Amino acid sequence: MKTNTSNQKIRAVAKHIHMSPHKIRRVISQIRGRSYEQALMILEFMPYRACNPILQLLSSAAANANHNFGLSKTNLFINEIQVDKGTFFKRFQPRAQGRGYPIHKPTCHITIVLNVIPK
Repeated sequence: MKTNTSNQKIRAVAKHIHMSPHKIRRVISQIRGRSYEQALMILEFMPYRACNPILQLLSSAAANANHNFGLSKTNLFINEIQVDKGTFFKRFQPRAQGRGYPIHKPTCHITIVLNVIPK
């Protein structure tokens, strides 16, 4: 089966990542538009905790491209990457006088779209 490689978009989505979208956007802005190999190197050496889920998702998207479309990982680049706000984990911290103080722990959804480097 022959597939048209000019308009292929390889997607990978990670949902309910237990981290603030703002912290993940700080890392994502560094790798947007880069090739797969450059993005891997950047993510491995950045000192942020947000790099781990992004690195896993990028590897998953590249594996999808290799398995589903038979594409080489070296010919891929990050066409689109975005972070959306997810739901909040709602917890309560006990306070004085029997009150409860609400704590909202944010989550986010990350979407990566890879594409083939045009020749």
